[in-house]
Amino acid sequence: MAKTIRELVLEYFENHPNEELPHGPVVDWVTEKYQEEHGKPPRDPWRTIRQLHQDGQLIKIKKGVYKYDPSYVHEVVLFEFSTKDREAIFERDDRRCVVCGRGTKDGVEIAADHIKPKDRGGTNTIDNGQTLCSEHNLRKSNYSQTEAGKRYFIRMYQTALRVQDDKMIAFCQAVFDVYDEYDVDRHIKRPVK
Repeated sequence: MAKTIRELVLEYFENHPNEELPHGPVVDWVTEKYQEEHGKPPRDPWRTIRQLHQDGQLIKIKKGVYKYDPSYVHEVVLFEFSTKDREAIFERDDRRCVVCGRGTKDGVEIAADHIKPKDRGGTNTIDNGQTLCSEHNLRKSNYSQTEAGKRYFIRMYQTALRVQDDKMIAFCQAVFDVYDEYDVDRHIKRPVK
């Protein structure tokens, strides 16, 4: 029977116990095996690696590097906001996405999101909650907040260049300067004019 992406990722890590593995070779191997078994490429094996870390199956060593330690594997209890706390977050944020301002009155589905995820030390408190529309909740799950922010500013900058908005161009450049000054998200290249 053909294996799932998750089964293949686990197989690779289990065959390399206690090794610090960059996700690139894992993704390449999983892609090759999945293609052989299913006749098509897998969808986002790197996400599966991250999910296995969040589920307590892998140890994150640093960005893009994980390790499987058979003695470490444990169940992670995922936490969600209680109904009462979720409602308090929605009320505080006026039932609108804190990123785009769209909300239930606009026919947009909203979610109570943890600002700092549990696997990064976040708590399950109202102060660590925010309202996001489904689009921005999905985007945030793909990037950290600072990464998402930098990508938004890159898009704003590109638009400002296209419409020749000098004030917005200068604003975005100042934001990029702050990212550089504090050495945040250097892996996302700063756009050049």
